[in-house]
Amino acid sequence: MIFRSMVALVPFLITACVSSEPVQQDRFYSLEPRVQALSTEAPPVRATLLVNDLATRGFLGGREIVYRSAEEPLQVMRYPTLLWEELPGRAVAEDLVGALRTSQLFAFVITPAQRARADYLLGGELSRFDHLPTAQPPRVVAEFTLTLMRGDDRRSMLSKRYQGEEATGQSTPEAMAQAFNRLTGRLLGEVVRDLQSLRPQLRSASTH
Repeated sequence: MIFRSMVALVPFLITACVSSEPVQQDRFYSLEPRVQALSTEAPPVRATLLVNDLATRGFLGGREIVYRSAEEPLQVMRYPTLLWEELPGRAVAEDLVGALRTSQLFAFVITPAQRARADYLLGGELSRFDHLPTAQPPRVVAEFTLTLMRGDDRRSMLSKRYQGEEATGQSTPEAMAQAFNRLTGRLLGEVVRDLQSLRPQLRSASTH
């Protein structure tokens, strides 16, 4: 179904709300992806990895879910009542921390709030996290870059862009959120596997 304007688009996506209410209630969605990244039999590298929040620009720096229409692909818009529970750049980073801890690649995986010395630094930028409700089929897209550096000399060990899309299946806010979770889980799984492939190049803290 193709919509002719933003006015027609937004009500379509919040049909689950009670239509008799004059004002729509804010609806918050969590980013809790399942990351397909298994731990290996090798012992963890005796080092600490710091994962920073992903930088964001423009509307991605807020909680409102961003969307684009097929008619105006260069126009970025926000749903007024469909919101992320956590800022996207921070949520993706937190999910990555969880996936890396599960993978047991590093002995310690920390966040900036822990204020500990790190042997390796991982950070980047979230450049797209959009819903495309009028695409055929409707889908979500995500794109971010990540760079892994050594903490002592800031030498880059990995710099890569991750991107993908996922069909929503249904035109509802819940289906959209589920698609974002599936897509994020798949991309973070790629990140973990890429980092695992660097194991031979990773040095334990005691050998720095």
